[in-house]
Amino acid sequence: VQLVESGGGLVQAGESLRLSCVASGFTFGDYAIGWFRQAPGREREGVSFISESDGGTYYDPSVRGRFTISSDNAKNTVYLQLDKLEPDDTAVYYCAASWGGAIPFYHPYADYWGQGTQVTVST
Repeated sequence: VQLVESGGGLVQAGESLRLSCVASGFTFGDYAIGWFRQAPGREREGVSFISESDGGTYYDPSVRGRFTISSDNAKNTVYLQLDKLEPDDTAVYYCAASWGGAIPFYHPYADYWGQGTQVTVST
């Protein structure tokens, strides 16, 4: 089982990034996929989620209207489009999978995690 994130980087405030999470080794449609982030000295927090069984989505209020989650089931890939980035969005972003498809889910209930990708937003 593997989740591999990519797409992070250093950008200026107001710019955009697209993160990708490629899943392998499990039945994609049986899981919900979530994006979490963790900044230094802060707890890991859920940002956005998608249920692969029905396509439902959820966004934390801090990112609603700026981030967009989507998936390509044929590629077993979930994307997170990050627009209008702010310095407070700086963190390591992780994708995680939780069996059953319910969203949102809290990080202790994730079955699998990726290694993370760094997003840094400068002023």
